[in-house]
Parts: sequence; structure tokens; C-alpha cells
Amino acid sequence: MPLDLTVPPAFRHFLRFGTSTWKHDSWKGLIYDRDKRYRPDDYLADYARSLGSVEVDQWFWSLFPVGTRLPDPKTVGAYAGSVPDEFVFTVKAPNALTLTHYYEKQPSRHESLAGKPNPGFLSPDLLRRFLAALVPLGKKLGPVMFQFEYLNKRKMASPEAFFEQFGDFISKAPEGMDYAVEIRNPNYLTPAYFKFLERHGLGFVYFEGDFMPPIGEIFDRFRPATAPFQILRLHGADRPGITEKTGGVWDRILAPKPASLKAAVAVIRSNRRRRVLTYANLSNYFEGSAPRSIRRLIDVLSKGVRGRTRTNRPK
Repeated sequence: MPLDLTVPPAFRHFLRFGTSTWKHDSWKGLIYDRDKRYRPDDYLADYARSLGSVEVDQWFWSLFPVGTRLPDPKTVGAYAGSVPDEFVFTVKAPNALTLTHYYEKQPSRHESLAGKPNPGFLSPDLLRRFLAALVPLGKKLGPVMFQFEYLNKRKMASPEAFFEQFGDFISKAPEGMDYAVEIRNPNYLTPAYFKFLERHGLGFVYFEGDFMPPIGEIFDRFRPATAPFQILRLHGADRPGITEKTGGVWDRILAPKPASLKAAVAVIRSNRRRRVLTYANLSNYFEGSAPRSIRRLIDVLSKGVRGRTRTNRPK
């Protein structure tokens, strides 16, 4: 029987669960029909029967030596047509916007670009072209996330320089959109950073993994509330290790992280009290199976909540 991944009623207006992708045959029996043969375009419609949101990161990988690759509007339209009206896509902006320099590893014929400055970094024109490609999503487009790599001194002189450059960029961004920022520099996490986000109406992205401190530590220290929404990205720090454990079959919990789930629940509950919407995006790399991690998160979240009920209807 498929997992019940329904948002608990007490949180229905302030929480959306999603995963970081949706094309996994090993989720059969969890959210997909065990006996159905799926084509690549079939998964999303069935996914939307269990979950009300999904994170799209496939358009993040956009910076190539031969130019920037933007979404195909036909693909975007197909995604929009596969889900109900209330479904929401959270989308990672292209890395052509957020990389200060080309990656050091380049094909041999393009080695001259390795480590060179990226001309599209924080380009308002590139952002407009990207958003134009997403128009077919319509009201199903949720927050657009700007994910930055770890910024050393060569890439960004200081947090203040980041505030200045990104502040100038976002002031020229199309209005009427929800934008969020994810950083990988722990030293940026200061009151000044959260004031910067709040000043520009930018959502804060909690990221569990890589260089960042545990989300519980960030929550306890700052209690950030910079916009009417936040994003929780539970992705884990050991992708090679969990991949080896699973063998690419993502249907079991193999690296349980109860402390992280407890911290996520604290964030969600706090946001509910402040009437802030939380997008909780979980990855297979977090514990071994994103759908099962969501179910575990629901179980922790539901403890002690009045009026808890279960239903098989997706929200």
C-alpha cells in the first residue's frame, strides 16, 4: 500500500512536502504503482497524487562552454499539464546565474575556460530569460532558489560584497515572484545576513549538508523569518556513501537522522505559529529514501498535535 504522505491537518496551510526529483522506479509501492511500467513522462502525474510540491534542479545545470542552456518551454508545459492546479514547483535558478567562475574541470577542448569569470553571474537579463521559459508553469511556479557554492575570497571578497552584488541584482529582478537564497558559507550566517534577506523580501533556505551547520543550530541561534515562506532542504552530506549503501535502490532508510528530523519539526512548528509557509524538500541522499523520510517527518510532526487524522488524499 502506498505511503500516506498527507500533510497533518493542523499544518495544511503552512507546509508543503516535496522531493528533489521524482523519476525513481524504486519508489514503486511507496508512491508509484508497483505493477505499472513507467515511461519518463509518466512519473510526475502519479507523484502529484501523493505530494503537493516538488523541487526541480535539472535546470540548475546550465553553464556550459558552448553557452547557457535554459529550460525548453515544451518540457515546462508538459510538467505543468501533469499536475493539478494546486501543485507547486520550487525551482533552482540556473548555475549560470550563481557561479562566479566556470568550473575548474572543463572538456579538453575548452580547458581555457577553466576557472575563468562567468559572464552571466548575477545577470538580470539572464534571469528574465530563464523566467520567461517558465511561463507555462503559471501559478504553479513557487519560489525560485538561488543556490551558491562555497564562496572563497577569490570568488567573493566578503559577505558585504555579496550583499552589494546580490542586492543590486535582485533589485532588478521581475516583481511578483518569490525568491530564496541558499548559501554554503557558514560565516555568512550573521544577523546582517538575515536583515539583508528581510530587506529584500527573500526567503531563507535551510540546507542540511556540505559545509553548513545543522539546521537545528541555525534555528536555535537565529530563528530566521525573512519572508512569508522558507525552504527546508534535507539533502545529507555523504552522497557517495549513501549511494554505495543503497546500490541505487531508494526504498529504505539506511542512514537515519532523527536529530535532523526533530530540528526540521521545530522549524515547521515555529513557522506555523508565525504563519510562514514551509516548503520541506527531501532527497534520497538524506536517509536513503525521500518518501520514507517524509513519512518519518510526518510521524514526528504529528506527535502531540490535536486533531491529527490520516487520509489518503494528497495535499
